[in-house]
Amino acid sequence: MNIRLSKSVLSLSAVALIMASCGSAPTLVSTPVENIDALPLKVSELTEQQKQNWGHADLATDTIPGMSVDKAYKELIGNKKGTKVIVAVMDSGMDLNHEDLKNVLWTNKKEIPGNNIDDDNNGFIDDVHGYNFLGDSYNEQLESARIVRLGLGDAALQAKAKAEVKADYAEALAGKQRYEQILQAVKNADEAVKKELGKDSYTKKDLAGITAKDEAMQRNLAVLNQMYSFSASIPEAIKSITGGITYFTDQVNYNLNKDFNGRKPVGDNPYDITDTKYGNGNPMNTVDTESHGTHVAGIIAAERNNGKGANGVANNVELMSIRAVPNGDEYDKDIALGIRYAVDNGAKVINASFGKAYSPKAEWVYEALKYAAENDVLFVHAAGNDGANLDDYENHPNYPNDQIKNGAEFADNVITVGALANKYGSTMLADFSNYGKINVDVFAPGAEIYSTVPGSKYEFMGGTSMASPGVAGVAAVIRSQYPKLTAAQVKKIIMQSGIATKTKVVIGGDPSNNNTLANISTSGKMVNLYNALLLAESVSKGKVKL
Repeated sequence: MNIRLSKSVLSLSAVALIMASCGSAPTLVSTPVENIDALPLKVSELTEQQKQNWGHADLATDTIPGMSVDKAYKELIGNKKGTKVIVAVMDSGMDLNHEDLKNVLWTNKKEIPGNNIDDDNNGFIDDVHGYNFLGDSYNEQLESARIVRLGLGDAALQAKAKAEVKADYAEALAGKQRYEQILQAVKNADEAVKKELGKDSYTKKDLAGITAKDEAMQRNLAVLNQMYSFSASIPEAIKSITGGITYFTDQVNYNLNKDFNGRKPVGDNPYDITDTKYGNGNPMNTVDTESHGTHVAGIIAAERNNGKGANGVANNVELMSIRAVPNGDEYDKDIALGIRYAVDNGAKVINASFGKAYSPKAEWVYEALKYAAENDVLFVHAAGNDGANLDDYENHPNYPNDQIKNGAEFADNVITVGALANKYGSTMLADFSNYGKINVDVFAPGAEIYSTVPGSKYEFMGGTSMASPGVAGVAAVIRSQYPKLTAAQVKKIIMQSGIATKTKVVIGGDPSNNNTLANISTSGKMVNLYNALLLAESVSKGKVKL
């Protein structure tokens, strides 16, 4: 793309780094303009290849707010292999047989597969590629529904949870019915138009050529044109609507069903931290629709440049699968024990693309995070997808976190990540992304990210769940290239080396609510691997103190 850009503007941290550098070291990536929305720039639509790789693009040359991953490999990493880094993917399990993941798995070489013996005496049987803390369970309640079912907490907490579950259940039921009606209307319209055109597929242009002869066809055309306003095709629209029905159905049947007990197949007491003999050594996803963990894993470390579907951010890592996140809210015990498992088995980075509004045993997770900090392990956490200000902790709590009620951080190894969309300018903050000057550290690509899903397939997904593993990948690259840097140093490097901009961004999809990244996050920065490696180099050589 030939785009006219004004003179680059360097952030203060970038200036400090350049001043500390010497010789012919590469200059930092910088924000191309202070306010791209005020300039008459014409940016073409992203090509399919750009859409699939936009998170790795370079803002200065591509005007896409990626993390300059490809530039970092080309200009800084090259053939430098670095040290192998283990990254724990604490999620829904992942497809260990995926064509783009099977060669980058962590393997516990002290464990003999399938012999039902804890060969290495680490307390976990057959944990060859990680551990499954969920056993045979899949669907789960939200924590609010568990509070109601089990009477957890005090009377005030129970009353709050009960009111919330009642309201959310009614909303989910209405949403399910509404989506079912929409789906039926779209299917009816689709069939009518196919019959009218005499063919099984059609385009938006074909619709424009139809002259409606009655009110029924007018309605059909109106319905389908509305679908084209948010989908590239009617089959894609039907797929999206069907996904919405599944989401609301799961909420009604499981997540918000106060009588459902999803933990029963596991057989443990999830509120007894000493009850640890549960789960199994198979951290695979249980069904193909349990795809979240596989997608996250691919963002971190799908095998690079192998001619297959996607490239991960990190190239010299081993992925440890920890299945601890069900189709519902995770249990505090599973997360606490999962963190400790990752630490004890050599992980240097843990990705945590999950979160919830209630945490009855938060202290277990806090102690586990401190344990990770004591053992030099970085914990990368997704900020959440409510478009909410996490600093308003009374109304928008988000667990796990590294502080209590906006107080001082009790650990220096936790980095919380919000999400960016692929168009630089006022709309680059993903409309779903949570934010907060105190509670969100950085932003990274998270909307419409292309990555691995079960069955050696690939799909686009969006969420801060996709932004977090991008940052985990950046952290893994830094720890691979500069293994003497601590987790706390890596966190500071990621936060300080990102790209700053004075552009005001739309928050929560509401044009009337806008602010700068500096006012809605701790660093005010967009994560950038290229910059991070330059700063890591200077820190490792003692040229810059964090």
